[in-house]
Amino acid sequence: MSKLWGGRFTKQTDQLVEQYTASIAFDKAMAEEDIQGSLAHVTMLGKCGILPHDDVDTIKEGLHQVMKRIQSGDMNYSVSDEDIHMNIEKTLIDLIGPVGGKLHTGRSRNDQVATDMHLYLRKRVVTFAGLLVQLQEALLKQAKANLDTIVPGYTHLQRAQPILFAHHLMAYVSMFERDIERLTDSYKRINALPLGAGALAGTTFAIDRHFVAEELGFDRVYENSLDAVSDRDFIVEFLSNASLIMMHLSRLCEELVLWSSTEFQFVELDDAFCTGSSIMPQKKNPDVAELVRGKTGRVYGHLIGMLTVLKALPLAYNKDMQEDKEGMFDTVETLDGALRLFAPMVETMKVNRGRMRQAVRQDFSNATDIADFLVNKGMPFRQAHEVIGKTVLYCIEQNKYLLDLSLGEFQQFSPLFDDRIYEVLQPENVVNARNVYGGTASVQVEAAIRRAEQAIVRSNAWLTEKAAANSLK
Repeated sequence: MSKLWGGRFTKQTDQLVEQYTASIAFDKAMAEEDIQGSLAHVTMLGKCGILPHDDVDTIKEGLHQVMKRIQSGDMNYSVSDEDIHMNIEKTLIDLIGPVGGKLHTGRSRNDQVATDMHLYLRKRVVTFAGLLVQLQEALLKQAKANLDTIVPGYTHLQRAQPILFAHHLMAYVSMFERDIERLTDSYKRINALPLGAGALAGTTFAIDRHFVAEELGFDRVYENSLDAVSDRDFIVEFLSNASLIMMHLSRLCEELVLWSSTEFQFVELDDAFCTGSSIMPQKKNPDVAELVRGKTGRVYGHLIGMLTVLKALPLAYNKDMQEDKEGMFDTVETLDGALRLFAPMVETMKVNRGRMRQAVRQDFSNATDIADFLVNKGMPFRQAHEVIGKTVLYCIEQNKYLLDLSLGEFQQFSPLFDDRIYEVLQPENVVNARNVYGGTASVQVEAAIRRAEQAIVRSNAWLTEKAAANSLK
């Protein structure tokens, strides 16, 4: 059968061209969104008197039949029909006859595909915001259980100052809160309707774009028809946001890999989220964390690829834009898999409090507090810094830690030392001395947890609101 657009052509499309240009292998992921957009479009055509109501009813019934085939897995997709739009239209015509061809009145595949992608992506943004909330909740659960667990804090991967393990976890809660904010903000730009822009210039039919926007739950319509069909900023923004989420996950993965090693032994990941070795029976490998870390580069690649496709495209639509989908779909799949695994992996993680405490007592991460002790007695900080540097050097030479020193040993470096230095150096006191907003003191971490819980309440309210807008009509 000839192409639905084949009237101008005298030859059949070369088979290799068909295979090379067809997108049905991947854009069938938007099948339900395509039906959703078509139902709203044909409803509008009837409302505006462009199509008779009998035709509208017939087309809508046919579209519902096609939807059932899609949802049941009985839909047959053909490369010769190129893309999801033509496959659905061809199936519709086969089901209800030539009246199915009226569905395309007043629209183009250019504004149709853009609409599909907006519908597709806005659902996923809501899903990912929800999965990030679940991850935050898992981190908060661990943080609450470890409000008295002290762990070395690091800079340059060298022990720096002791902190609460809960404080460390809350840093990731903050990162993921920013990710949620970015997703929810991007929803405003995703939730704009391109349909009605036609191929590039609009349409001669007296359509009602705002009616379609209302039917589909869009907040607004594109102001400019050229922009409507050529805009892929919303995809670039999603890929950028996804890259940041994966980067944050990857940083946490790196720490989980380190912490679960024999050298650290700070945590143990549940067996359900680890694998073994084919040759070494003792091995327990943190493969999920490693794979999420590895897949981060894959998402970065899709972002750069999308930017590169768009960088020199003239207005309006160009076939290059077919390359906007595979990276988007793969990023959705990659991010979805990572987030669904991460919350349960964090929630089931066992924390080795004893090992963390031992690590804190076997380092010099409390050295800054000695300098602060001397400063509070009137010594300039730079002088105090030098005094403590020499004290630490002495400890290293003597194979001791600061709490192992006698008062006499302390006083050989400064007469300002007194018995209170032993209280100052206790890990709990070192931690709780940082009692400033955002600090690691237990009261500050507890306050941070309360703020995070309030943010989750706000996020859940947003998710509930948007879930209704995204439901299929």
